[in-house]
Amino acid sequence: MSNDMPAGAAAATESVERVQFDALQKGSGGEGGEVNLDVILDVPVTLAMEVGRTRISIRNLLQLNQGSVVELDRAAGEPLDVFVNGTLVAHGEVVVINEKFGIRLTDVVSPADRVRKLR
Repeated sequence: MSNDMPAGAAAATESVERVQFDALQKGSGGEGGEVNLDVILDVPVTLAMEVGRTRISIRNLLQLNQGSVVELDRAAGEPLDVFVNGTLVAHGEVVVINEKFGIRLTDVVSPADRVRKLR
């Protein structure tokens, strides 16, 4: 036993076994090969729309007040980014519906592209 290991640790590690999971197969989620998504349909997620970003010093941030204008990194007319839980999922444009703001999706990021950006 090495000096780094506490007394009794060797005995504890000897009884540890590697867990074996069954391979996931297409169609293993329910009858008839269909996956039941009802389990996750009510899970809340955060949806955020981003008009643009900028970097600003704390000095300039503290000088902001009502009426201040902050220049963003996007030109007028460029699409907004739509994020779900911090992951870019779409682009869109602002619309007004019944005197409320909304967003019309103009481009949805494919699941393959989303996975590729995670790496």
